[in-house]
Amino acid sequence: MAETRVDLLHLLEDLRDAYPGAVEETILTEVIANSLDSGATLIRINASPADASLTISDNGSGMPRRDLRRYHDLAASTKTRGQGIGFAGVGIKLALLICKEVVTESRRGKSHVATQWHLASRHRAPWKWMPAPGMLGEQGTAVRLHLADPLSPLTDGGYIEAAVRRHYQPLLDPACDAILAPLYPRGVGFEVNGELLPKQTVLAPDMAPLAIHAGRKRKPSAAGYLYRETTPLPEDQRGIAVSTYGKIIKRGWDWLGVLPSAPDRIGGVIEAPILATSLTLNKGDFIRTGQRGAIYLAARKAIQEVVVRQLAQWGDAPEPAEAARPRAMRTLERDLERVLLELAEGFPLLASLVEHRRGGQKRLPLAPAAGLGGEPGFAPMPLPETADAGMETAEAGAAPESSGSAEGQETPPAPPPGEGVPPGEVAMPDSRRRRRPVKLGLAVQFEDRPGDAELGRLVESTIFVNRAHPAYQRAAASRSDGYHIALSVALALAPLAVEPAGEHGFVTAFLARWGEAVTGGRSRRGKSGIGQTEGSSEWRAATGAPEEARQRAQRDARTHSARHAIRAFIPQPASRRRCGRPRCGGSSAANRASCWRTRAANRSSPNSS
Repeated sequence: MAETRVDLLHLLEDLRDAYPGAVEETILTEVIANSLDSGATLIRINASPADASLTISDNGSGMPRRDLRRYHDLAASTKTRGQGIGFAGVGIKLALLICKEVVTESRRGKSHVATQWHLASRHRAPWKWMPAPGMLGEQGTAVRLHLADPLSPLTDGGYIEAAVRRHYQPLLDPACDAILAPLYPRGVGFEVNGELLPKQTVLAPDMAPLAIHAGRKRKPSAAGYLYRETTPLPEDQRGIAVSTYGKIIKRGWDWLGVLPSAPDRIGGVIEAPILATSLTLNKGDFIRTGQRGAIYLAARKAIQEVVVRQLAQWGDAPEPAEAARPRAMRTLERDLERVLLELAEGFPLLASLVEHRRGGQKRLPLAPAAGLGGEPGFAPMPLPETADAGMETAEAGAAPESSGSAEGQETPPAPPPGEGVPPGEVAMPDSRRRRRPVKLGLAVQFEDRPGDAELGRLVESTIFVNRAHPAYQRAAASRSDGYHIALSVALALAPLAVEPAGEHGFVTAFLARWGEAVTGGRSRRGKSGIGQTEGSSEWRAATGAPEEARQRAQRDARTHSARHAIRAFIPQPASRRRCGRPRCGGSSAANRASCWRTRAANRSSPNSS
């Protein structure tokens, strides 16, 4: 009989390579993450260079005997997606690569058990029960790593403290206590070699608190701060760090897509617990497709707007390098804008790429063709020139103004000083040429990726079209590159808009609307037949809804059309001026018909003048 053998060493090495940074740092941060998920309020870390060991203990909920047994299965996990920041005890499993032996002790109620585990060969990782070594108090979990290398950085207390502060900065920063209080009501403390790590407050010449509200909620869904120094910051402190549940996930300017004029002097932290549902499996990045990806893109856009406004107030706005754009590309952008605006109503996951403006209007801004950074996959956005221009976006529920796809049109002249300024406010002197406000919507750009079979890819909120693809080169040679770009955009947005089973329907709907945009047919939303509302039959057909739901939607559409047909036979008044009735709005067809009948009856009455 044949036997299946798993190369455990190869699996652990692949798991290690899935994390950025050194394996020692990954082990430390993942063990702490699992302690936080267990409800620990104190995490003790003791490094012993003498015997080359590292001990991490907590006062969390602990594990019963059954869970500790499953804990040694590399494929087992008791974690729930979207809850917590740990991942299947991966820290201890990766520790098998650099340790002679791993001892785990857990205490929960009357259950007090311990195990011994090591990697014996490529295919064997035996473990056994052992007497509890006494590393715990009343409850919790403790692990002791007997390191194979006596010079491992995990035996250095300074390295451990720096790693904890770098990866769990919000938990050691008083400015983030308010947003983390619902997650950790009793707080979290870290103790390294018997000394409690004190909380540190960032002191800088310029400090600005940030708050991001979801919808109309009073309590912020994400909060943090932005600071600016007069001298360059260390490399690991530059840019915005986004964290969830107190753990830093991304840091820098690349993930945010905003690049100030002095990026090496500005830093900040934003804690967003809502993004825990959008974490990848290894909790080292965010998902960018599907429903979870839509949550991340929406939160990222809200963070962009808040950060851009603050940078504009500081006057940290670079001069945007706008390249001349072909007329054909500007026309294509206008068509794509119209198509995606209509599809965003039928495919709600595209709403994170559409700006909601005052008065209920929506628009899809398209960023410049070339980013300021000049790097593939990175499209930083130009910022407004003055603080006054940036504050135009501070109104509730309104996104920053954008010129949309009309890049070829001339910028309207700025109003004279003092015009349109509310009473009591001073008009700031305007520049000779007002810069276009920042664009935080979808960007369509080009890059060369030889050998890549994909026509285009979606990175954050930017679609990169592969110019090195043979299909693009043939389309350009036959002057049909517009259709190729539209198809690339559709294929790149399909994983975000719908589930895998409905991607074909989304691409079909997208191309149909794109084709209608050329002739201007069915451009009004009220008469559009594809991608208008969730209840429409086309939307249900594209997303794979049952046949009964599609028939019900068709019956509703016929009833709606019949009502409009009946209203068409109601006599309309000769004059559309409003009548004198107090409750008559004079706007709808029903009100106008009622007023017409009233006036006709008054004229036929003998007492009427």
